[in-house]
Formats: sequence, structure tokens, C-alpha cells
Amino acid sequence: MGVLLTPILKREQTSFKALYGKSFAVDASIELHQFLALIRKPDGSLFTDPRGRVTSHLIGLLTRTSRLVTDYKLHPIFVFDGRPNPLKKATIEARRKVQQKAQTEYAQAIAAKDYSRAWSKVVMTGRVTGDVLADAKRLLSLMGIPWLEALEDGEAQASFMAAKGDVWAVGSKDYDCLLFGAPILARYLTLTGREYLPSKKTSRPLIPELVKLADNLEALGISREQLVDLALLVGTDFNEGVMGIGPKKGLALVRKYGAAEKFPEEIRGGLPSDLDRVRSIFLHPRVLENYSLKRGRPDPDGVIEFLCEERAFARDRIQKVVDRLVESQAESDSQLGKWLA
Repeated sequence: MGVLLTPILKREQTSFKALYGKSFAVDASIELHQFLALIRKPDGSLFTDPRGRVTSHLIGLLTRTSRLVTDYKLHPIFVFDGRPNPLKKATIEARRKVQQKAQTEYAQAIAAKDYSRAWSKVVMTGRVTGDVLADAKRLLSLMGIPWLEALEDGEAQASFMAAKGDVWAVGSKDYDCLLFGAPILARYLTLTGREYLPSKKTSRPLIPELVKLADNLEALGISREQLVDLALLVGTDFNEGVMGIGPKKGLALVRKYGAAEKFPEEIRGGLPSDLDRVRSIFLHPRVLENYSLKRGRPDPDGVIEFLCEERAFARDRIQKVVDRLVESQAESDSQLGKWLA
């Protein structure tokens, strides 16, 4: 879900051509949720194999990632969430209730043959289960795409990697990455071109965009620490926020008072009693400091066995994707050989 900062942030539209060859630490959770939300049959149900195992996420992961790698030579590193911070429990529970409610309303809409409403509800029901995660990691490994599991939030780990300079940017939809210190947030690294908005029962075009931390802090006239305090006013995955305060009002308060401790009591009372504990989640997150970003080699036979023999994907379609991955790897090897010669 992340923190709502859209009204106050400067975003720059970009293109995949401009991003050619760059590296990204990708928030795997958001990617998988998106695949489970949008890659569905006309009746809204998920794609499955003959044994009833969900395959929508595999379709998305294979097709989108392979195109980013082969067409635009992007270097993605997928970062999965680890064990959630205890302060995130309320957010996780709230999401679970939203999913349950949406599932009930989806069934009611189908019964009433209101398919437009049914679709607007079903996109909110996707759950990233243990099986979905295991499938995703297995497929990425077979494709030769590096991945790692964070200690806690994947966004925190991805942001740490970007801040170290190990990747060019973080690939995520959520602005939380800026709170975690990502110098550049790359949003909408999608090739579908549209995003479905359940509340409006419509979709909107998506264009890749960049959000640069330093430029925004300068434009807002605040520090990263103050941006975190602003986020605490609005509400994050780790606190509810203060009722009636959005990004613009929060920015005005931070500019006027400087820090949360100096807010008026009626506002300060709506914030966590232990401010530093929540702040430290963003400013000093638990992250892995040692990891490998080396891209592996595609395993054509492994991909075919997994997707075609085990999950009943059409062999001719998968073979085309596999061939492109192998060809892309060969091109990379050739370029490296020329450089070393």
C-alpha cells in the first residue's frame, strides 16, 4: 500500500529507451500482486494448471521480465520480503480484511451478472501465498535472473542496494522507497501500459516515471528525516497517521515546526508514542549487507520442464521466450569478450 505522497512529489516521465541497460532492485511483492490482480480469465478467475495450481504470476513474471531483459537489456534483481516488522501487523490484517470483503462482493456481483463490478472486486483478491513465492523464485533462477530475500521489507533492502550504488534505481510503485533512502525510484516498469483502478472501475495508461529523492527534498525544502516525519503524519504501513492530515498539510506542519516533537499536542497525540522506533524502520532498516547480484545463465531445459511439463504451458510459446533469453545471454557474452580482448 505504501505512503501517499503523490500530491507533493515531482515525478519525471521517462521511457524504456532512456532506461536501456540500467539495473534495478525490483520490489518482488508489488510485481506479484500486480500479476495476480490483472492476469485473469474473462470471468475474473486466475489462470491455473490442470491440478488447480495458480499460474497467473508465472505468466506475468516470464513474459514481462524476459522482455525487459531481452528488448531493453535491463538488469533486474528481484527483492522479496522477509519476516514483517511487528509494527506492520495492523496493516497486514487490514489488507486481509479488504481481500475477504472483495471476495464476498465478487461472488455477489457474479451472481447478479454484474461483470463490471465483479472485475473491480476480483482484482483486489489476489494473495501472494507461499506456493506463489516458491514458484516465482524457482522461475527466476531458471531464467538466470538474480533474486534475494530481505530480512524484513523488500523495499528497504532494495533502497539500501540503490543507495550503495549496486543498482541504478529501485523498481517499485510505492513511495516508501524514498523514506528508506532510495536515490531514484522508478515507477511503472511495466509493458502492459495500463493500470486497473478498482474504485473507479476503469483503467489508466501507465508511463514509466522517475522520482529522485535529492531533487524532491530540495524542492520541498526539507530533509529526509523530515520527510519521514511527514509520512508519519499521513500514515505508513507502520502507523495509522493523524486523521485529517494529508501530504500538503503535513508538509506545511513539517516546514513550520521542523520535527514531530514540536508539533502541537493535538497533532502529536495522533502519532506513535515511540516516534524513534517507527522512524528507525525507515532511517535505519534491517538489511542484508552482503549479497550477490551476479546474473546466472538461463536453463532452457529447466524452464521447459517447469512450465510445460509440470504446469502445462504451451511448449511453442515458452520455447520462443527461452530462445530469446539464451540469445540475449549470448549477446552479453559476446560484448564482454570484445571488452576483454
